[in-house]
Amino acid sequence: MSTLPGKVALVTGSTSGIGLGIATALARAGAKVMLHGLGSAEEVQRLSSELARETGVQVEVNQADLRDPAAVQEMIRATETLLGGVDVLVNNAGIQFVSPVEDFPDERWNAIQDIVLNASFRAIRAVVPGMKARGWGRILNVVSAHGLVASPYKSAYVSAKHGQVGLTRSVALELAETAITCNAICPGYVRTPLVEGQIASQAEVHKMGREQVIRDVILAVQPTRRFVEVEEVAALALFLCGDLARSITGAAIPIDGGWTAR
Repeated sequence: MSTLPGKVALVTGSTSGIGLGIATALARAGAKVMLHGLGSAEEVQRLSSELARETGVQVEVNQADLRDPAAVQEMIRATETLLGGVDVLVNNAGIQFVSPVEDFPDERWNAIQDIVLNASFRAIRAVVPGMKARGWGRILNVVSAHGLVASPYKSAYVSAKHGQVGLTRSVALELAETAITCNAICPGYVRTPLVEGQIASQAEVHKMGREQVIRDVILAVQPTRRFVEVEEVAALALFLCGDLARSITGAAIPIDGGWTAR
């Protein structure tokens, strides 16, 4: 069923994993989509063409460097030019680096803040005027459970993700009397290609089998002891874009197998 016909969605970090899952769900609901992310131009174009062919909607691609404020602004401008004004903004892009705080490199700290938090702020700032003019909008920040709880050795990531939750709440309050909502989705460990790679490396380090690593290392913090699936996160995102979610704003919604319930 097309629940977003004629709408335009921009999803950052959407050439794989959670972002691609959300972009696919929005396209299947009838929204035109701007994909964004890393990868070779040929591979990204292939993803775009396949999604357009499957869903019958217009799909474009942008590979802006989110560390660059001008590039973020240009990404919004390109989406408006190619597809129309941005009705749905999903800030999903992110990077990770693990280190004791006393050894944490400035360049890694700055990159995480720029890609996770600063780019989210800049994209929101750029799309809100158009959403106000059209009288409708949905802003989703894909934050992770680390926006609600902390883990050691992830000081930059946890700080940026907590910042995204604060940004979500502040923007929601500013826009509360409009038809624009702003929410955060906080997934736990999701089965993605990135996590699959971590399973293999952890198995080697811990000298464990794959299933034991999944249960006792990767999913030790998730009481359900199972991965969140990309499709589950995408379904939540799609619901938050619908009319029945118009009263949900400023929320940071866990989808984490009970991780943050501890």
